[in-house]
Amino acid sequence: MQLDHAVLLVAGGVGSGLTGSMAGLASLISYPTLLAVGLPPIAANVTNSVGLLASGAGSAAGSRQELRGQGPRILRLSVFALLGGTTGAVLLLNTTSAVFERIVPLLIVLAAVVLLLRDQLRDWYTRPRSRFAQPPLGLAIFLIGIYGGYFGAAAGVLMLAVMSMSMVEPLAVTNAVKSVVLAASNAAAAVLYAFIAPVNWTAAALLGVGCLIGSWIGPALVRRTPERPLRIVIAVAALGLAAYLWHDAHT
Repeated sequence: MQLDHAVLLVAGGVGSGLTGSMAGLASLISYPTLLAVGLPPIAANVTNSVGLLASGAGSAAGSRQELRGQGPRILRLSVFALLGGTTGAVLLLNTTSAVFERIVPLLIVLAAVVLLLRDQLRDWYTRPRSRFAQPPLGLAIFLIGIYGGYFGAAAGVLMLAVMSMSMVEPLAVTNAVKSVVLAASNAAAAVLYAFIAPVNWTAAALLGVGCLIGSWIGPALVRRTPERPLRIVIAVAALGLAAYLWHDAHT
């Protein structure tokens, strides 16, 4: 691999790790970076899933403070994410992505709206009601896991949005839990891709090194950033990504 491509992949990984651990937008940087070094779309997509495994590890290492006592919750939600990620990977390897990519921008817009209206939606979701009447968070995590395994761009925003409305807690805690649970979805997809998909291992390794660094730094920045402005920035970035993907899918 050319030196300039290697440097670009590591730098893209750092940016991807930062945006992923802070906002759930890792693929906003990593996927275009893989395309920029010459990988075709499918190879870039599966290589991206493998490289982003390092982002989950870095986020967990940098979020130890926020993750204290969250083990049972993470384990429970990770099961749904892992099942979803496996399903999404199987779908990617057996279907075309044209229809799904047309739906993706709408999902991202929905996530942005949920983040912007988080307080109102959380009040509704956590209002006392019978257990059977409460919307199932596990089902939402499973569906997002399918999306994450299939394509993945802004899967973290979707997951952050649904988790934010399900529990009253600091955004930094929700963000840390989101990063670890999302890693379970990525891991499920990456295992399948490692055996039966065109993963570029050199690119995945270089991207992963950068992701590890960026995602380790990200939680510390989230910890020091006012919550409401951060939510607004994430939502606006998600809307921008949705507009880009919508334009890309219709050209």
